[in-house]
Amino acid sequence: MPAWPGSPGRDPDRAGYRDLMTGTSVLRSGARSAPPVGEERSGPTVAILMAVRNGAATLPEQLASFARQTHGDWYVLAGDDGSDDASRTVLEDFAAQGHPLRVIDGPCRGAAANFLSLVHAFRADAADGTWMAFSDQDDVWLPDRIERGVAALAGVEGPALYCSRTWVTDMALVERRMSAPRPRPAAFRNALVQNIASGNTILLNAAAAAMVASAAGEAERVVVHDWWIYQLVTGAGGRVVHDDLPTVLYRQHGTNQIGANDGARARLRRIAMIMDGTFRAWNDINIEALQRSAHRLTRENRACLAAFADVRGRPLAARLAGLARLRLYRQSRAATLALWIAAALGRL
Repeated sequence: MPAWPGSPGRDPDRAGYRDLMTGTSVLRSGARSAPPVGEERSGPTVAILMAVRNGAATLPEQLASFARQTHGDWYVLAGDDGSDDASRTVLEDFAAQGHPLRVIDGPCRGAAANFLSLVHAFRADAADGTWMAFSDQDDVWLPDRIERGVAALAGVEGPALYCSRTWVTDMALVERRMSAPRPRPAAFRNALVQNIASGNTILLNAAAAAMVASAAGEAERVVVHDWWIYQLVTGAGGRVVHDDLPTVLYRQHGTNQIGANDGARARLRRIAMIMDGTFRAWNDINIEALQRSAHRLTRENRACLAAFADVRGRPLAARLAGLARLRLYRQSRAATLALWIAAALGRL
């Protein structure tokens, strides 16, 4: 089998990396290219929910990567959040080429609200059994981004979420590094205090998509859509598959909503967010959103959520003892230590 760019043991050279953009020399042996428009497709239908705001410069490459997907049964639901560049034209041109895409107006209240608006639109018109994926406007999907997720979740009963590592790149898609590994289990006790499900890699099976679409009407606001979804799926006892192979070229630039959140600068930023109360404010929002959907959580996870909400307001000794009993964790020792520091400082 030919080596797949991004697979263990092979660092793709720049020529091979450029091939990711053109769709040449990147398909795994036996993988099928996307069928022509109008040709019969197989597998679940996947709705790609993409938030858009002034993305005309990068949208063509992202849309072209949808067209190169080896899983051919997809459509795009794009929320244009008041763009004043050519984003709308780029989207409409892609649809005019025969690709399944519909544009709706976003709420113009930021990316999280735009994604929630798209989830509401999905609930209104998606056929039963439709799967849900999320996309940023400025990345590039590897050709088997959907196919890998569908294969990983095949046969899973109940809600399930697929996500993966990414290639973190510069604007030109030349400089690159792997996003951080996630060695510890994906579970609610992790999700309460850390998000490991990068939204641009998320794929939800039909059960998870239906649950998220329904729960979106319960959450007044969320910090970011992917963290809320990770919390909701794990809280409901659903399965999460985190793929150690990357499926997306994740552009980094000055206007990223969140960014790759790795490296020394990101660590310093996280410390600053603990000290200035941002992390605590985020937990306030997350807890409120989850409490509104508490009936969807397992009994154990409802109790965990209630205990977490309670322990944050306790005196220092009780707070630290309560955190120990909860057994919450992040993916690295340093990140878990930061969690304990936040608790000690009353910033949890």
